[in-house]
Amino acid sequence: MKHGIYYAYWEQEWAADYKRYIEKVAKLGFDILEIGAAPLPDYSRQDVMDLKKCADDNGIILTAGYGPTVNHNIGSSDAQIREEALEWYKKLFEVMAALDIHLIGGALYSYWPVDFAAADKAEDWKRSVEGIRNLAPIAAGYSINMGMEVLNRFESHILNTSEEGVKFVEEVGMDNVKVMLDTFHMNIEESSIGDAIRRAGKLLGHFHTGECNRMVPGKGRMPWREIGDALRDIRYDGTVVMEPFVRMGGQVGADIKVWRDISRGADEARLDEDARRAVEFQKYMLEWN
Repeated sequence: MKHGIYYAYWEQEWAADYKRYIEKVAKLGFDILEIGAAPLPDYSRQDVMDLKKCADDNGIILTAGYGPTVNHNIGSSDAQIREEALEWYKKLFEVMAALDIHLIGGALYSYWPVDFAAADKAEDWKRSVEGIRNLAPIAAGYSINMGMEVLNRFESHILNTSEEGVKFVEEVGMDNVKVMLDTFHMNIEESSIGDAIRRAGKLLGHFHTGECNRMVPGKGRMPWREIGDALRDIRYDGTVVMEPFVRMGGQVGADIKVWRDISRGADEARLDEDARRAVEFQKYMLEWN
């Protein structure tokens, strides 16, 4: 099992110098830094080389996360948008391969945040399955797995439960298309978090952690023993990346709806220490070998 954290824990804007966070998380005891995929297709060759060298030098694995813009909706009802999305992902996968990134997760089957006024679950589902079927072989050519993130009802309408995630992945029918679960979203939608993890079983390809209030693991009331037992039951030994959001302000705070200072005025040193303790807690609660 490899443990990571999403870079935006420290940020108020989505744009960031990922190299700074690679060096930071290596010192804090993480194996992985999850970075945002959005800027990667615009990286220069030098940008790619510098970022990869930094990750290699610090012994950090990179994974990618993405909440697609409406123009990157692979399941759009607009054929032109679907084509634009496909071309954008082709560029992204090429850069990911150069960075030795082999996992991307998020609402890749749709876009984020969703305009629910235009939502049609049945039709959107069909187009999303078709879109991911078109995208998956391209990703497979670079040995990239794609995690279909199951989100709560307030952020998406297509995949809200583990059961739906499994059904979607089975319909796509591609080996590199996996279920991605997140404890924050499961806390809202699932009757039993343990059963949801067991339902995903061998299809679980990526796992996000965080408390119900989006603090780091160990600072809330999530049933970590239940979560750990379920992961052990399915013998999950993949990536576990915490995705806490505790800071108000900026585009990150607005998009994630952080309307109070959950960090309680924590400076960067305090955030670092909380992350260090959280990864120790997470390893203790979730690892099975």
